[in-house]
Amino acid sequence: MTAMTTPHHQVATATARMRGVADSVVDASVWSMTSADAASTLVELTKLEAQVVELRARVARHADELQVGTDEGATSTATWLAHQTRLTRSAAAGVVHLGYDLDTHDLVRDALAAGDLRPEQAQVIVRAVKELPEDLDPDLTIRAERHLVDAAQEHDAKTLRILGRRLLEVVAPELADQHEADLLEKEEAKAAQAMRLTMTDDGHGKTHARFTLPTVQAAMLKKMLLAIAAPKHQAATHGPGIERRPGPERMGRAFAELIERISAKDLPKVGGTDATIVIHIDLDVLTGKLQKAGVLDTGEKISPSQVRRLACTARILPVVLNGKSEVLDVGRARRFFTKAQLTALGIRDGGCVAEGCDWPPWLCHGHHWIRWADDGPTDLANGGLLCPRHHARAHDPTYETTHHPNGEVSFHRRP
Repeated sequence: MTAMTTPHHQVATATARMRGVADSVVDASVWSMTSADAASTLVELTKLEAQVVELRARVARHADELQVGTDEGATSTATWLAHQTRLTRSAAAGVVHLGYDLDTHDLVRDALAAGDLRPEQAQVIVRAVKELPEDLDPDLTIRAERHLVDAAQEHDAKTLRILGRRLLEVVAPELADQHEADLLEKEEAKAAQAMRLTMTDDGHGKTHARFTLPTVQAAMLKKMLLAIAAPKHQAATHGPGIERRPGPERMGRAFAELIERISAKDLPKVGGTDATIVIHIDLDVLTGKLQKAGVLDTGEKISPSQVRRLACTARILPVVLNGKSEVLDVGRARRFFTKAQLTALGIRDGGCVAEGCDWPPWLCHGHHWIRWADDGPTDLANGGLLCPRHHARAHDPTYETTHHPNGEVSFHRRP
């Protein structure tokens, strides 16, 4: 048993006695307990834990009022408690704060002290009651607290949190709508201030990010990603046999596809120019005669196959350099197919022309059978619609494209 100073107060005496009882069963084996004993003891220990939590919080509040620890140089009782018990500072501060909360919420304190509430339930109830309007009639506040304490006999902390948000509907229905609106405005204002986005490149082709968004924007983003990660879209893009649930990998792929779908014309200009990624690449690399990495204007490098895939739907901006890599001339940006040509291809092809693919035309890409980089003409005879999956395959050097008399194409892996 841990040594204590000789207790004088009944709470100190009871605490020493409880420690002694606990020490007496440290080495006691539980293998001989019956199922009934184990079940009842587990429930009773849970109640005992709640009672100890309440007693500790009550003593912590009193110790804070006495400024315990300050004579030893601690900045607060919570800091002293953290040092003495090896609790984290936030956990120690939580003990003290709970003591003050319970001191002003008698119904919660009594239920916790009796072992009828769990500590997490008590914290949820206190928080819900605190969020009620400050000018609410005190009798209604007590009624609201009693309602949640009673509800805690049948619901856990998670459900109580939901009930707490609708608490005013129970005690003052005529005020509920206005209160909810005010509460949501406060939450949205805090969420707007809490928005964050950090991105870190690990130097191995991956960037790791963390972000915090308000609920409404997060819901919008999630709906966009679920649409892209939907099984039908994924089957058309990556082929059959994929998992049905949109797991983390598929959601990540959907996020990447969403970024590629955003048009620079829909974004504000930066320094007078479009917020467009520029890729520096030699013509021989673009035509497949040379294998060399492309360089983004932000400094990152990408593979030649990635460059050629992006170039098929991007604007090509020819830049002439001299031997010292100084710009001599900048040509005009040209798209491979005009909007009218894509409409005509949609009418003619009716969708992706790959064998067995039923991807609709409005989600397909226009593709040159003879690449523009190889002087292929930008006309309907040299073009066809391909879904994202088959479009990527058409640019994959490990596949060979075969045109059939009926207008369809098939892809076969090269030996």
